[in-house]
Parts: sequence; C-alpha cells; structure tokens
Amino acid sequence: CFPSTRSGTASSRIPRSAQRPREPPAPKINYSFQPVFHERTSHEDDSVLTQQLWKLARKSGTLNLANKGLARVPERLYEINEADADSKAANLEKLTIKEEDAWWNQVPLNNLDLSSNALTHLSPKIENLQSLTVLTLHDNALVELPPEIGKLEKLMRLNVSHNKLNVMPREVYSLPELRHLNISHNEFSELDPDISDLHMLEFLDGGHNNIQCLPGGIGFLVRLTSLLLPYNHIKELPPDLVNMRSLQKIDLMQNDLVALPEDMGLLRKLECLYLQHNDILELPDFEGNETLSELHASNNFIKTIPKSMCSNLPHLKILDLRDNKITQLPDEMCLLRNLTRLDVSNNTISVLPVTLASLAHLISLQVEGNPIKTIRRDILQCGTSRILKTLHERAMANKEEAGGSDVGSGMGGISVTRLRGGQTDDGDMPENFPDRYKLRHTRTLAVNLEQLTEVPDQVFQLAKEEGVHVVDFARNQLSTLPNGLQHMREQLTELVLSNNLIGYVPQFISQFTRISYLNLSNNLLNDLPKEFGVLVTLRELNVANNRFELIPNSVYELQGLEILIASENHIKLLNVSGLQCMPRLTTLDLRNNDIDNVPPILGNLTNITHLELVGNPFRQPRHQILMKGTDAIMSYLRDRIPT
Repeated sequence: CFPSTRSGTASSRIPRSAQRPREPPAPKINYSFQPVFHERTSHEDDSVLTQQLWKLARKSGTLNLANKGLARVPERLYEINEADADSKAANLEKLTIKEEDAWWNQVPLNNLDLSSNALTHLSPKIENLQSLTVLTLHDNALVELPPEIGKLEKLMRLNVSHNKLNVMPREVYSLPELRHLNISHNEFSELDPDISDLHMLEFLDGGHNNIQCLPGGIGFLVRLTSLLLPYNHIKELPPDLVNMRSLQKIDLMQNDLVALPEDMGLLRKLECLYLQHNDILELPDFEGNETLSELHASNNFIKTIPKSMCSNLPHLKILDLRDNKITQLPDEMCLLRNLTRLDVSNNTISVLPVTLASLAHLISLQVEGNPIKTIRRDILQCGTSRILKTLHERAMANKEEAGGSDVGSGMGGISVTRLRGGQTDDGDMPENFPDRYKLRHTRTLAVNLEQLTEVPDQVFQLAKEEGVHVVDFARNQLSTLPNGLQHMREQLTELVLSNNLIGYVPQFISQFTRISYLNLSNNLLNDLPKEFGVLVTLRELNVANNRFELIPNSVYELQGLEILIASENHIKLLNVSGLQCMPRLTTLDLRNNDIDNVPPILGNLTNITHLELVGNPFRQPRHQILMKGTDAIMSYLRDRIPT
C-alpha cells in the first residue's frame, strides 16, 4: 500500500535468497572449573594455610583451621615450629626492619583447631607439634588416630567427639598432662582399661557411644571431677567408682543401670547426679553425699524414697523423680530444707504429706499424673503455692485436733519438733533446741515457717561450737538480724533471711569475714549500712522484692561480688560507673523496677554475661531485643555509644 516506502527501504535490506554473512562462532564454555562438590586435592588443602594465617599462628601460638572443608591436614603445618628458610638466611639488619617476623618473636604452636572438616586420618607427623597443649578434632570423619599422638607430652585437652572412632591408640593413655578428654559421639564399645593411667585427667566425656561396661581400674582417676557417659548401654558400675573422690558431676542418663553402688556416700564432693532413663529399682541412702545439690532419676522403676536419704541430703535443691513407680512420699521429705524443685509427676502417689509445707524454699512442686484424692483437682491445678498453702492449713488443723500436741495423725506419728531439730511451733526455743547431732552432721542451722520474732543468743553459741557455717531463718517474722549472729562472725559462709520483716541491717554485718552468700529478699529494706562494702568474700547478694529506690553505694564496693539480684524493687537509676567498679560481676538481675533509661555505656561491661531488665518502663532497648538475651542487649547498647 505504501510503494514509496517499500522502494526506499529495499536497498538496505538483504534479500532472503542472499547468503547471510557468517558470524564468528560463540566461544566454547570452559567446563574445567571445579564443581562445588568434588574430591579435595592436596593442593586445595595446602592453600588453606595462607601466609597470613601462618604468621598469625607463629605469633600467637594458636591456629584455627575449623570448618575449612579439609580432607587432609596441610603438610606445611607440621613444620610450623621450625624457623623459615628466609628467617634463617636473613641478616641481622633485615630482621630488625621487620622484627615481628624474626624467629625470636615467634612462639611454638600450642593450640590447634581442626574441627568441622572432613578429615579421615592424621599424619604420623603430628608428633612434630611437641608444644601442643590443646588439640581439637571434633566433627570430622576420623576412623583412627596415629600412635604418634602419644608423643605430645604437653597435651592437656583432646577433643575427638563426633567422629567414627572405635578404638584409641594405647599411646594416648600415656599422655602425662592430659586433663580433658572428649570421645563422645563415636563408635566405642568399651573403655580401654589403660585409661586409668591418665592420672591427671579431670574431665571425661564418653557419651553417645555403645559402651557396655566400665573397666575395673577406672577408680584410679582420682582427679576426675566430671564423668559423662550418657546414651550408652552400661548395666553395672564397677565397685571402685567410689574411689574417684574428686567427682562433682556424674551423668549416666539413658543407660541400662539397675542399681547404684551402696557406698555412693564416699563421693563426698558429688554435686550433680543424672540417672534419667535407666532401669534403677531403688535409691541408696546417700549417706556422706552432703554436697549433692541435684538428683535426677526420672523414668526408672523406683518404688520408694528412703527415709534416711532425706536426712542425708541437707543441700539438695533439685529432686526429679517423675515417671517412676513411687506410691508414697515419706514425712521425712521436710528434712530436705534447701529443696527448691520437687518433681514426682506420673507416679502412683495418692497422698501428699503435710510436712511438705515446711519446705521454705520450695518454689516448684510437680505432682500431675498421680491419683491424688486428698486434695481437690482445682487446687492441684493452681500450682505450687496453692498446694503448699493447703498442706500448711491441714498441718495446723491436725495440730489443733491433737490438742496442741506436736504429734498428729496427719504426720504419720512423726514429731515435727524432732524433724525440725527440737523447734516448736509457738515461737519459743525449748531447752533441747537445737539438736547437737543434727547441727554437727549438717553444719546447718535452719528454722523456717515458725513465726519467730527473735532468736536467743545461746542458739548461735551452740551452733558455733558445732561448726555450723550455714544459717537459714527464712519465712519468719524477724525485724532485723539477730544479735546472736555475731558469735558466728568468723565461720558463717551462707546467711538466708528471706521472707521476713527486716527493715534495716545492723552495722555488725561487716564482721562476717567469710560470708559468700547473703539472701535478704522479700523484706522491707530500702538501704544497707556503709560498712557493707567491706564484705570482700561475698559472691552472691539477693535483695529482690524490697523497697530500694537505688542500689546502695556500699554494694559497688564489693570487689568479689559475682551475682547481684535486685529485682522487684523501685530502682530508678542504673549507675554504670558504680557497676564498673565490680570487675567480677557476671549476673545482674534488675527485673520489674522503675528504670526509665538504660545508658548505652552499659554495653561496655563485657564481664556481665547474664543481664535481666524485663519489666522496666524504659523504651529502648525494646522488648523484642530483651527477649533475645544478654548478648543481643549488650550489642544493641554498644552500637548506640556516641563516637
């Protein structure tokens, strides 16, 4: 239709019949590059150890090659303790120009981290690293270790967890300085009897293996403080286990144990015992285990709680016996004075003893899953405080029915006065109080829930004579510290006066030269004496739920304080300059106060690893950041410090 246009453009077009000019061929794609998943070559592994890492390791003595995808250890690594050829050939003038690279400023490699790689073997050349004190090899694919590892005579920590090992070279057990050994998450079926030759060993983790039994000579590990063997198939413990007198923690959960050694009491330093998911039928009386604070024995076949066990564990705080076959709780449970958590859920208990109400520190009582008929279900569902209140009311009612006598049918015929060391319920101290044997045996003077307004001096004099160093008068009606406490000023280490009516602390508190724990929570305090700051041995202070509007200046003088709990007060100001004077402070709890501003400089206090600020009226940091934990809070604050 438009011939002129068609004729005008015809000369610029190439006719269809004409041959188009040949275009240059497209370049061939080079497929020779390495795919993401391929077998590592020695050259790739060697290239991981860069010159920068090399120099840093020579200067610091630490080399971190974790998570580098290594299939082999770089060969050059085994020569790291030898002087470089360049350094040997350099003259003095060259070395002084770059003195930091000179051989006399280099330190031998003492810490090597090869974790989270794909290593299957280690070269015998590992023996060249004679100065190693820490060797970390966890999360690899190791199937064996070279015997030459036994020549690392300075090695103190060895971690080979999460590998495929089923045997260790015997030379490992001749390492004279080894203190920490982690062989968990491997394929071991037994522990080599030669492990008893590791006389310096303090920590042993052999969990998540297939270990059937423990060697008889394991008792020679007398310096061991932690023995962790969970998720194995151990059926019996060797008798000489109790010779490991330094043990503080034993973890044997998820095994096939049916019993514990009768003389467990010989482990006098034991603090935590984990026995969940075994086949244990009964518990020993734990006579001698006075330091035991946690006993976890859930998911077993335990039928009874030994009465003697209750009197032998004065410092027990956590008792977990859920999912067993327990039919009755003994009245002697009230002797577990320091118990804070008791879990007996999913048993066959039908009656809760009223003596549980006398456990002044019990904050968690779990009883669900039991056929309890003596307490209404709605009360049980209300939780710990409501249950304990009901039991306390029934204890008082039983006493009135008995005409004021201390022996009631509801107590199973057991004298509450005897259970409480001679203490009666009318606030008076009888002549036979306190029981000398009990004081001497527990080293604890504890009288709770007795409505005491004062304590006679002779009580503390007797406690001093019997070597008591723990005093607990929680949940009474004391208005101040009893004057008689001064008799114990040179031996008192723990003082608990929570839930009283204390309005002031006398100056003589400064005389307690050995006190490490002080609990004054739930009182009426708004200040502390100036002399309070001289308590250099104090490690933990709890003044929660009082009337403080600020943290007293004397608290900032406590150079050794590690834990400060001041929640549930009316504190308005965060004194960061004061907190900076407390270099050992790691835990600071200021929940539910009136703090309206958090200074960003608080983020510079890196010694604080646990910070609680929820429940204050400040706007920043927001609640979402507070919920992420201490690290997030401190990082947020540091980012807002003016530059």
